[in-house]
Amino acid sequence: MTASKIAYRPVGLLLGAASGMVAGAAFKQAWKMIGREDDAPEATDEDRTWQEVLIAAALQGAIFAVVKAAVDRGGAAATRRLTGTWPG
Repeated sequence: MTASKIAYRPVGLLLGAASGMVAGAAFKQAWKMIGREDDAPEATDEDRTWQEVLIAAALQGAIFAVVKAAVDRGGAAATRRLTGTWPG
């Protein structure tokens, strides 16, 4: 394992935590627009339909994946600009 990979690990962990928070906030806003409600349905919410629960889960997963990929890619690109090597 190269020094840049080792040095990037704590940065990657911080970026991962930040991306989770950003994705959560983005999902909450998206659900307010799509579901016209403040809270997304939970899988165990008896009053919600299968369709509502599965749509909410799919949307949440898609938003999380896109935000995580964007943050990871941006962090790797910034690391290359600073160190001259790609951390991956």
